[in-house]
Amino acid sequence: MKNIFTVLLTVTFTTCAFLVVLCQESSWASPPKRLFIIHSYENGHICGQPQHAGAIKALEEAGFAVGRNIVIGTYYMDTKKNNNTPPLIQEQAVNAKNALIKFKPDAVLTLDDNAFRTVALQAAGDTTAYVFSGLNGQPEMYNEKIKFMESRAKPSGNITGVYEKLYIREAIQVLSTMHRLDKVLILDDQSPTGKAIAKQVELELFIHEGASPTPSELEQRTINSWEEFTQVINEINNDDQIGAFYLGTLLLHDAAGKVYTASEIIDYTLENAKKPAIGLNYAFIKLGLYGGATVDFFAMGHLAGQKIAEILKGGDPGIIPIEDAPKVALVFNLKRANDLSMDIPPDILMAADEVFSK
Repeated sequence: MKNIFTVLLTVTFTTCAFLVVLCQESSWASPPKRLFIIHSYENGHICGQPQHAGAIKALEEAGFAVGRNIVIGTYYMDTKKNNNTPPLIQEQAVNAKNALIKFKPDAVLTLDDNAFRTVALQAAGDTTAYVFSGLNGQPEMYNEKIKFMESRAKPSGNITGVYEKLYIREAIQVLSTMHRLDKVLILDDQSPTGKAIAKQVELELFIHEGASPTPSELEQRTINSWEEFTQVINEINNDDQIGAFYLGTLLLHDAAGKVYTASEIIDYTLENAKKPAIGLNYAFIKLGLYGGATVDFFAMGHLAGQKIAEILKGGDPGIIPIEDAPKVALVFNLKRANDLSMDIPPDILMAADEVFSK
């Protein structure tokens, strides 16, 4: 009798173990989720890659690992360096859409305005969920062109994301407090991103309801060409009233049609400017600009990745709010400070999120 009981017990345990294995194999056999990422930028761009990395990190933290339960496709529109005219941007949008259709994603992440405007916005109302990161233009202004949301708090459609608030007021206040700046010159350009930055400057600094005045006099100037930019840098160098400038100039052309992107503009600034430039993001300071309070692109992409993870787990993008970039980082470049003979107070350095030495 004991032997029969033992046999039955063994069979029971074996059967249960077999069922557990079957359940696990069934779970493992579930098709992986599919995410398609569309960069407005070229591969390796100083603005795009930190957002991309932040999104991947958030997905990993949520349990999505490449090679196990998520497949990620990427398309680089390269609309900053090469494909930066309206016809070329539109051609890249068509290519990105074709690649997206072929990939058959569960969700799409767009980085920067060109990818959002030409791909995500056109997909408003589709069944596929879209998340944007690094959007410089006001969501409300895009919504006037194609309705994709009811409000930032509750989009109510298939699109949500992270607005790239630049925290310009905070950036200027930090540097003005540190160095008692009489005047700060704010530069932008005529590119779509440059115009969006100009609008943010207007909203944050000049018509911000209830905002206290900044400690420095402010002047905003739109740069229309490479030649004008070099002239303005020279003007800044020779104007004792201008203590610093905000570098929101990201795309310029010279008289011969040559294109100058953020990297070339920053390189020229480092070689020729004798006043500190406030970088609009973390990556620009890593490349050599002086620093201050700036948006953290990795953190912005990380927040977008959290939204994607929620969607891939069954969440409704229509009830996932559109949020501002979540973190303003205090970042400085010591080499640039030394080149400009500027002292950063020790308490400020101690409070900094990151200090670069080269």
